[in-house]
Amino acid sequence: MKNVVNKVVLSGFAGSDAEVKMLAGNQKIARVNLAVNEYYKTAAGEDIKKTQWFSLLFWNVKADLAELQIKKGSHITIEGRLQTGSYETKDGSKRYTTEVVVTEVAVKETEVVN
Repeated sequence: MKNVVNKVVLSGFAGSDAEVKMLAGNQKIARVNLAVNEYYKTAAGEDIKKTQWFSLLFWNVKADLAELQIKKGSHITIEGRLQTGSYETKDGSKRYTTEVVVTEVAVKETEVVN
């Protein structure tokens, strides 16, 4: 198989405002958690709403965009690639992460109801 693709498209709502940090080398990173809802019916006819959360990473220019436009409740549609990693906790156990590195983003502000 010659053509290998790592691509994901998601549309959902920001769980919080974008968290932005400056890194060494004048690089900027923004993180946002994205809630994506799925609706279905059980065999008994009960309506179910299932929410899945995705960690999004925005680099440099896209981090600037996220900082300015993404607020809690914003409707976001992204395209990106999956990135996995791991780290060791203080107690020595290994944890694994999967994040979406965003390559394209569209933000539509929505009214947040508390």
